[in-house]
Amino acid sequence: MGEEIERKFLVTSDGWRKDATGTRFRQGFLSTDPERTVRVRAAGARGTLTIKGRTVGARRAEYEYEIALADAERMLDTLCKRPLIEKVRFELHAGRHTWEIDVFEGDNAGLVVAELELESEDEAFERPAWLGAEVTHDPRYFNSNLVQHPFKNWSR
Repeated sequence: MGEEIERKFLVTSDGWRKDATGTRFRQGFLSTDPERTVRVRAAGARGTLTIKGRTVGARRAEYEYEIALADAERMLDTLCKRPLIEKVRFELHAGRHTWEIDVFEGDNAGLVVAELELESEDEAFERPAWLGAEVTHDPRYFNSNLVQHPFKNWSR
């Protein structure tokens, strides 16, 4: 069984930008059921179909399959729930870990989060100065929820 252990944090400054490289992502959901999400993604020249189980702590089942980019684009345009998630993902290496920093666009513009995949939920990692509050357990920040409740509609 595939599994991911991921922690998610808000980003408090642009201190990470100088060393990061970005890839434009367009993703949508065929299912946003809390028990299972089914995501289609076009990222750069790659298409993927991902099925994820319910999140328990920072852990969940994950199965990801590469699909033709043209198929991914077609599914995004015709089958996925709206709005689509549009973002640029930047990767930044810190110690032995790689941070993925998502700068959202479209209906979720203004939201910037950093994700870190770990071997275990309690694994130690370096906390960069630009890292803010942890939102791993806050479902509002799940991409599948950002489709139903975009950041632009949040009261701040």
